[in-house]
Amino acid sequence: MFKSIEYKLGFYTVLLVVAVAASTYLALVAEYVFSAFGVLLIVLLLWNMYKCYSKFNQNILFLLNALDNGDYSFRFAETKLSPREREFNAMMNRIKEILSNARKEVIENEKFLSIILESVSSGILIVNDSGIVLKSNRAVLQLLGMPVITHLNQLRIVDESYPELFLKMNPFQSVAVKVSNEREEILLNAQCSQVTIRNENLKIILLNNIGNELEMREMESWVKLIRVLTHEIMNSIAPITSLSQTILFSHRMQANDNEPQDELTQNTLEALQTIHTTAKGLVNFVDSYRKFTGIPQPQKTKLDLVALVTSLTNLEAGILQKKNIRLDISANYPNVWVDADESQIKQVLTNLLKNAIEAVESIGDPTIRIEIVRKNNKAAVKVSNNGVPIPADVLPHIFVPFFTTKATGNGIGLSISRYIMRLHGGNLKLHSEKEWTVFRVVFSS
Repeated sequence: MFKSIEYKLGFYTVLLVVAVAASTYLALVAEYVFSAFGVLLIVLLLWNMYKCYSKFNQNILFLLNALDNGDYSFRFAETKLSPREREFNAMMNRIKEILSNARKEVIENEKFLSIILESVSSGILIVNDSGIVLKSNRAVLQLLGMPVITHLNQLRIVDESYPELFLKMNPFQSVAVKVSNEREEILLNAQCSQVTIRNENLKIILLNNIGNELEMREMESWVKLIRVLTHEIMNSIAPITSLSQTILFSHRMQANDNEPQDELTQNTLEALQTIHTTAKGLVNFVDSYRKFTGIPQPQKTKLDLVALVTSLTNLEAGILQKKNIRLDISANYPNVWVDADESQIKQVLTNLLKNAIEAVESIGDPTIRIEIVRKNNKAAVKVSNNGVPIPADVLPHIFVPFFTTKATGNGIGLSISRYIMRLHGGNLKLHSEKEWTVFRVVFSS
């Protein structure tokens, strides 16, 4: 009996040990399984994070490369993705839109500034310390007579000293420079200012044609002077003409009454007649100059220069044919319209045509050429002749009132013509082209 109990106790003890061992083993196995599962889960999470990180990196790299190349046409997908990917792609698209809008604004500002730059009549050069021209407008190319300018050294063809002069200009400095071409010599005023952009010093050189302004001031001075002179001369000469005329009239009445006149009286009458004739001539002379100062403001209308030139040359056709002068008329457009006073422009063109006829009538193969052109929103009429060139010492005075090289004439025809063009906002210029003398009537628009 005791053996049976002892046997059972031993059996249960072994069973218990086995159970404890089994449970311990199972616990260890479960621990390992859970640990392995946890490790696997961590690995999966890390792999997923790596894939997301790689994809995000690729998207960021793609975004940067596209922006660097100026490509804003892409867009990241925001559907059929995980919430994190949708959020990230939406953020990337938002960044692209912000940068795209900023780029558009910069482009619009650049276009706006370019339009302003090309619209101003002043020439503008933006250069760095090395003399490289970063920006220039059309006006500066026209003033300098150059098709393009990328470096100040190119100005050597205008004047050898200009590259160094412009490069060494100080801020707020102003200098006067001259530019000569086949047509004329232009006086320019150069002004300098300076800005610093991205640690680079840039000079902004502004060029203005002050020749036109000086000519206008000179013309105004002549007008004022002529007004004063004619007023004073007329005040002084009027009593002389009046008294001499009265005395002559009185003596003529006496002569009609057959009253005898001695030699002294006869000499006095001859002297008075000379004084009266001279005074009348002086009055007529002064009246011609009053026309210069009495030109009214233009009453502008739409005027076709081609039709106007054609009508004027038709009126002079008889004289041209009689003097065997060939006339060539050309126009780069069928109609060239300007806003101008028709009667005043007729006066200008008629004067130039008559001067051209006088210039060629004493040479062989006399030719007058009239060209009507429109270019860059400006119209011009060029009246050219192949007559004897104007002497170099005469050229600076050709538009000066009172100056003339003719035996007859008062020297105000060209002065009045230029004054009329100034009132129209244009100009009248003279230059030579090989054997041709060219008067150019320029309209502002």
